[in-house]
Amino acid sequence: MKATQQLHDLGQSLWLDNITRGLLIKGTLRRYIQEFSVTGLTSNPTIFDHALRNSREYDHGIQQKLQEGKSGEALFFELAIEDLRQAADLFRPIYDRTNRVDGWVSLEVSPLLAHDTAATLAAARDLHARAGRPNLFIKIPGTKEGLPAIEEAIFWGVPVNVTLLFSAAQYVAAAEAYMRGIERRITAGLNPDVGSVASLFVSRWDVAVADKVPSELRNQLGIAIARETYESYRSLLDSPRSQRILNAGARAQRLLFASTGTKDPQASDTLYVQALAAPFTVNTMPEATLKALADHGNVSETLHPHSEDELARFAGAGIDTRGMGLRLQNEGAASFIKSWKELLQCIADKTETLKAA
Repeated sequence: MKATQQLHDLGQSLWLDNITRGLLIKGTLRRYIQEFSVTGLTSNPTIFDHALRNSREYDHGIQQKLQEGKSGEALFFELAIEDLRQAADLFRPIYDRTNRVDGWVSLEVSPLLAHDTAATLAAARDLHARAGRPNLFIKIPGTKEGLPAIEEAIFWGVPVNVTLLFSAAQYVAAAEAYMRGIERRITAGLNPDVGSVASLFVSRWDVAVADKVPSELRNQLGIAIARETYESYRSLLDSPRSQRILNAGARAQRLLFASTGTKDPQASDTLYVQALAAPFTVNTMPEATLKALADHGNVSETLHPHSEDELARFAGAGIDTRGMGLRLQNEGAASFIKSWKELLQCIADKTETLKAA
């Protein structure tokens, strides 16, 4: 049995952290669903930038949008929504079969809005309505300014993938924003069944401390942070507050492990996936990691309980995880803004090339 099937049978959802028009046109995504137990998909500005920059599969679509008077950001979202509608339709049987627990795809609001609450909410509502698919999450960053937008989006019935979380504290803040939105729906007499996941970024921790810790601690901090966050997740699920909204018909927000591709070439290419196997969670992984897991991965045990000693060892090595969590979130937001600008420049360059042709 493939490790992908083992992970699925354990109760963890495998999502692909990638989308290109080629994956859809050539039937590759359909094959991953059938052969690798993939049950969802995530995207971000960097993924779309690479997809547009490294292929000509979008050229015809860009030409059509130009003729319709679209350009820049508006043109990009037209292309992205077309792709994600197709992906959502592929996952729709899973979405229906699992009673809306699984089978989701994700589209991110403009990263330029990361620190603008009102604009983020407006964009989230607009994109979800335009996509016209119930199994589409809108990704909103779990920044200080993003948290009120998450609460409001949930209150308005927009499913949310909370992105750019780097610590247990950031996860709890995002989860509480979700619960506030649900509680407001219950008070208002609205259906509280609004889907959401909270995405914890894992591997960036180890990249950040690679040259700051002794060799025996390399590639261990991301997993330690994930274990601590998972413990907070389970505690929150078991809390009276969570149980009350579940009793009223709400759906539990699931924890999602993101950034699970191994960055250190000396480490196992399935390191984070195998270490973070846990039921009622999601692991969204790059295409190369998914293939590696299917080819030679092995899932033999579930996520270990959090140990205070793990993070204490990093504190002893001079690593301030609390301060670093905020820094990684800020850097992640800045990185997405950079990718967004590069994406828009790529579209502008292609536009000029196609016009000249």
